[in-house]
Amino acid sequence: MSETVHPAELPEAELPLSAVLADIADYPEESISVQQLTERFGGRAIGALLFVFGLACMLPLPPGATTIFGFPLVLLAPQLIIGAAVPWLPKGVKHRTISTAQLKASLPRAIRWLRKVEAVSRPRLVFLFGPVGERLIGLVCLALALVLILPIPGGNILPAMAVSALAFALIQRDGLIALIGYGLAITSASVLVLAAHIIVRMFLHAWTVVTAA
Repeated sequence: MSETVHPAELPEAELPLSAVLADIADYPEESISVQQLTERFGGRAIGALLFVFGLACMLPLPPGATTIFGFPLVLLAPQLIIGAAVPWLPKGVKHRTISTAQLKASLPRAIRWLRKVEAVSRPRLVFLFGPVGERLIGLVCLALALVLILPIPGGNILPAMAVSALAFALIQRDGLIALIGYGLAITSASVLVLAAHIIVRMFLHAWTVVTAA
C-alpha cells in the first residue's frame, strides 16, 4: 500500500512553490538575502526569482520601487534566452536583503492565491517549454522588465502580472498559464502603446495651442 507524502516530508527541491514561499515568510532572521532566496529555490531558481520579483512589482509600492525590483528581472530574463541552468547575479544584487517583516506582511495573501492555482495547475501544452519556448519566455520577460524599470505611474501592474504568470508557467510546465501570460503581455503592450499615443496627441495639441497664441 502506498504511503501519502506530506509537503513537509518532501525535499525542498520538490516542494510546491507556495510551500517554499511560506517557509521564506517564516524566516526567523530580520532579513533574508537574494542569495539565500536563490539557494532555497534550487534548480527552479531562475523561474522562481522571476516570479518573486514580478510579484514584488505588483505591490502598491512608493515611486521608484519597481525600478529596484525590476532591475534583477533585467538580469535574469536574458539568462533564459541563453539557456542558463543556474542564475547569475552580481554580488551587489546577491547580497541585497529583503526585510522579513515586509515578507510576512505581503506574502501570505499571495501564497493563498498561489495554492489555489497550484491545485488546478499541471503539465500541459509542454511543447511551449522547449528550447525555443523558454527563450521566447525570456525575451518577453526582458521586454516587460525594461518597462517595469521605467518610472511610469500605474504602468507596472500588467507587465508584472505577465512576468509572474510566465515565470509560474515555466516552473509548473503549464502551457495554459503560459498562454495567459502571453495574453497579459500583449494587453500590457497595447495599453502602453495607447497611452503613449494619447500623450503624444495631447502634447501636439498643447504645442499647437501655444504656438497659435
